[in-house]
Amino acid sequence: MAVKAKRKKTSKRKIVGLVCEETGLRHYYTTKGPEVKEKLRLLKYNPKLRRKTWYLETKKNLGRNEVKKKK
Repeated sequence: MAVKAKRKKTSKRKIVGLVCEETGLRHYYTTKGPEVKEKLRLLKYNPKLRRKTWYLETKKNLGRNEVKKKK
């Protein structure tokens, strides 16, 4: 009896981090499809400020939890 090899599911979705616009900390990660060109901007709960704030998309692989502020 032959054993079927399982297919590896590949996805073109990209993992992105969400950084808070007020504190600069990254608390959330989500996926984004290749057809979406603009950056995500979502209203999410910030546990540090204990209220909802705006989160903006950034790269996932920045290494640390804090993101450098733009000048």
